[in-house]
Amino acid sequence: MADISHPSAFPSAMRKLKSPALRRALSEPATVFGLVLVAIHLFLAVFGPWIATHDTSALVGDPMQIPSWDFLMGTDQIGRDYFSRIINGGRIALMVSFFGVSLALFVGTALGITAGYIGGRVDEIIMRIVDAMMSIPELILIAILTLALGKDVLALIPVIAIVYTWGAIRVIRAKTISLSMLDFVRAAELRGESRWAIIAREIFPNLTGILGVELAVRISSAVLRISALSFLGLGISQPTPDWGLMVQEAMGVVFTDPWFLLLPALMLSSLIVGVNFMVDGLSRAFGISSSELG
Repeated sequence: MADISHPSAFPSAMRKLKSPALRRALSEPATVFGLVLVAIHLFLAVFGPWIATHDTSALVGDPMQIPSWDFLMGTDQIGRDYFSRIINGGRIALMVSFFGVSLALFVGTALGITAGYIGGRVDEIIMRIVDAMMSIPELILIAILTLALGKDVLALIPVIAIVYTWGAIRVIRAKTISLSMLDFVRAAELRGESRWAIIAREIFPNLTGILGVELAVRISSAVLRISALSFLGLGISQPTPDWGLMVQEAMGVVFTDPWFLLLPALMLSSLIVGVNFMVDGLSRAFGISSSELG
C-alpha cells in the first residue's frame, strides 16, 4: 500500500501535462488543421507590420481600385489599402483579446482557486458577486463599460477583462473543488502543508491544461465579440481597422463589390473555425469535457 505521507506516492502525471497528450492531439487531422489556421493568423499578427506596409489610414490610391501588385486586395471606398487594413484589423483584435482574456484568467484563477479551495464565507461572497455580475446582460454591461472607458483600442482591454472574469471564476472554482477531493491533495493536507503551499504545488499545476484551453476559447470568443461590437458601433471606430467594422462598411457595396465583405468575414470565420478544431482536439487529448469550459 502506498505511503500517502510521501509526495512520490502519487504519480507525477497527476501534477503536470504529459507529452503523450500532445502527441495524441497532433495525431488528429482536424486538430492539426485547426493549429495550422491559428498559426497562420498568429504569424500575420506578429509580422503584420512587415507584411502590410501601407499606413491603414492613409489614402494611397483611387477609391475601389482592383487588386494589383501595389495593392494586393485593392483599395477601399476612400482609397486606403485593403490588404493592410485586413492584416492590421486581425492584429489589433488578437492583441486586445489576448491581453484582455489573459487579465480575466489571471483574476479569475486567483479568485476561483480561493473560492474553490478555501471555501466557506469567502466562497459565498465571491460567488454572490459573480452571480450578480453574470445576471447583467452582456451587451448592456459592455455598453456601460464603453461609455465609461471610451472606444479606444486600449480601453477595450479592461472591457474584455471585466466581461470574461466572472465565467473564468466559475470554471476554475469548479475544477478546483474537484481537484481538492483527489488523493494527492488529501495527502498534502495530511502531511500538514499549508493551504497556500497546496494551492501552489498541487492544485495550480493541475489547472494548466484547462487554463490553456480556456485561453484559446475565450480569445476566439473575444475576437468575435470585438468584431460584433465594432459592427454595431460600440467597439473599435474609424480610422482604426477592424474586421467587424470593415464588414459594416462593406454592406453598402455588397452587391457591386462583394469581396469587401467576404474578405474580413473569411478572416474572422477561419480564425474561429481554427480555434474550435484546435480546442476540440486538445480537450479530448487532455481529458477536458465541454461542461468544464466556460
